[in-house]
Amino acid sequence: MAAMTGLRRGRWRRRHHDTCSWQRCDGGGDNCVKVRHSNCKLVYLCRNPKDTFISMWLYFNKFKPKEKGQLPLLEGLDKFCGGISVYGPYWDHVLGYHKVSSEMPEKVLFVKYEEMKADPSIQVRRLANFIGRPFNEEELRNGTVEGILRMCSFDNLSASEVSRSGKLPTGVENKWLFRKGEVGDWVNYMSAEMGERIDGVMEEKLHGSGLKF
Repeated sequence: MAAMTGLRRGRWRRRHHDTCSWQRCDGGGDNCVKVRHSNCKLVYLCRNPKDTFISMWLYFNKFKPKEKGQLPLLEGLDKFCGGISVYGPYWDHVLGYHKVSSEMPEKVLFVKYEEMKADPSIQVRRLANFIGRPFNEEELRNGTVEGILRMCSFDNLSASEVSRSGKLPTGVENKWLFRKGEVGDWVNYMSAEMGERIDGVMEEKLHGSGLKF
């Protein structure tokens, strides 16, 4: 947090925290700030649970030391359906932000990856409105939205020099963070029965929330 205070306003930060971080301090000492009561806005992007699981499983095995062996798909599925993952139970994560976005829509924007892929133009305009920078009529006419979509497209970002050759502070290569960016790719890894198992867990855990995938 101390490193962030010196940056200019309008900065963005990408995190994987759940909503528990709203109840505790993010940082320490004089820089301790409760996120819930800060002036920041949060954009929460979630994916359907089946694609989420496959993505997590693939990345986990990619980053796991070879000497420790690979995590079998069925074992990974058991853990996911049991709520065991790096970021905690999937349903707790998404339900927490879904609830907060309903309570404070001016502070938290809840976005589904599938909706963003289906109509990215609407989601870009929605995001612009959320951060208080709506597009004016001239920008809508001159293709500003389309230009942003081209610049931020999966193909463009994954082909950039920093994505192809850069590394994270941990040593992980940036190119490992890009896979396919497709909706429904889980069918190439899981059987219909495995998908139905996740569906059953989600139906139980998300029941009554109004959230569906």
